[in-house]
Amino acid sequence: MVEGYGMTEVTMGATSNPSGRSGLRKPGSVGIPVFDTDCKIAPVGRGEGSLPAGEIGEVCIRGPQVMKGYYRKPEETAEVLRNGWMHTGDLGRLDEDGYLYIVDRIKDMILYKGYNVYPRELEELLHSHPAVAQAAVVGKPDREAGEIPKAYVVRRPNSGVSLEELMGFVNAAVAPYKRLREIVFVGQLPVSGAGKVLKRVLREQEEQGGHI
Repeated sequence: MVEGYGMTEVTMGATSNPSGRSGLRKPGSVGIPVFDTDCKIAPVGRGEGSLPAGEIGEVCIRGPQVMKGYYRKPEETAEVLRNGWMHTGDLGRLDEDGYLYIVDRIKDMILYKGYNVYPRELEELLHSHPAVAQAAVVGKPDREAGEIPKAYVVRRPNSGVSLEELMGFVNAAVAPYKRLREIVFVGQLPVSGAGKVLKRVLREQEEQGGHI
């Protein structure tokens, strides 16, 4: 099994770990750019430059497989295609060898007291707990902090894990500013036809001050 990265707008894979036995494959990475393709990490919302290895920013792709644009949507096209680069909307980082690591989606990032909190990190910790079947983390509007990390969790059948136990499990593994501030147990999460969690629905519920 080899991990790679792509999206509809690049019509095929953009990066991939080497498939040959002699190739260097890095767990957690989606590999290096495929043939005739470039990848860079750009500052989020701050120009078209490139960040150094290890820093998190927006993943940008350039290559012959990148789309020419969205059909009859010039404004949307101009938003993502800039100076020959496809701005993916994904957050990631490159290591010293040029291997790409996906961190999260920009629109899912939580801003807590000026700190960037990436829900995916918290979700992976939640999913590592044996009592958790599904989990999604979103930002809940907060007057003082801006947003606080809040988790919606579906427990496995017959699981008796408590809110306190689960929150302690996650928060013991992260920096103080990343800690979950709330957890809600739910029967199910809203998902798309493809089975992807619809975080948009969860965020809308938080903005309205309710629960799913």
